[in-house]
Amino acid sequence: MRISDEDGVRRVTFDRPDARNAMTTTVAAELADAIEALDPDTHDVCVVTGKGHAFSAGGDVQMMADRDWNAEESYEVMTTTFGRVAEAAIESSVPIVAKVNGDAVGAGMAVVAVSDFAVAVDSARFGAAFVKVGLVPDTGGTFLLPQLLGLRTAKDLAITGRLVDADEAAKMDIVNRTVAAEELDAAVDDLVETLQKRPTRTIGLIKEGIHGNAGRGWQDALDREAMLQARAYDTPEHEEGVSAFLEKREPEF
Repeated sequence: MRISDEDGVRRVTFDRPDARNAMTTTVAAELADAIEALDPDTHDVCVVTGKGHAFSAGGDVQMMADRDWNAEESYEVMTTTFGRVAEAAIESSVPIVAKVNGDAVGAGMAVVAVSDFAVAVDSARFGAAFVKVGLVPDTGGTFLLPQLLGLRTAKDLAITGRLVDADEAAKMDIVNRTVAAEELDAAVDDLVETLQKRPTRTIGLIKEGIHGNAGRGWQDALDREAMLQARAYDTPEHEEGVSAFLEKREPEF
């Protein structure tokens, strides 16, 4: 995995192209570390992508074959690696963009699902293929896929393990949009530029509200929403946004 920081943008790249960027537990832990280290004081956005022709083929099957964990050890490994990826992405104040350069399968699709935005090449394919190796969706898949897709579609993908093309993935809301391969860099750069113009801490509060209120009753949700808005009112970003509006200028977040 390669990680770089420049001009407020952290770029994380899966770097196992010969293995279609399959994720070992080490890679998953490194991805979680990279996301957990995001700081709204220094980072505006994090872009996750893959090297070569795949985003990520999911969990490394050879690693699965070689492991000798018992059930208790497996639980500990999963919660501290793949599970941490989903937790870190959901809790991060910094928006995460999946730059889907190719197929995203299994844990690879789950990383796309847990990202705040996803732009994919029109040749990419997506699938929750865990069932094909006798596993349930992880990396937040059982939580996120029903929210994105609805129960029937989530069960369809998780139980059949079928692949869907990029157009169908966009209709399902797995990704925001699809573009031709030669347009991917520009499309993601445009999105990054937009996000850099938005107040990062406020984005974090928006994410906290949306994720935290998923599945809550409306009274609890409204109470949480009011609490988050109170926190937002007390930020310099809000003060700058109001000043810029009244002064008829672009805010400087």
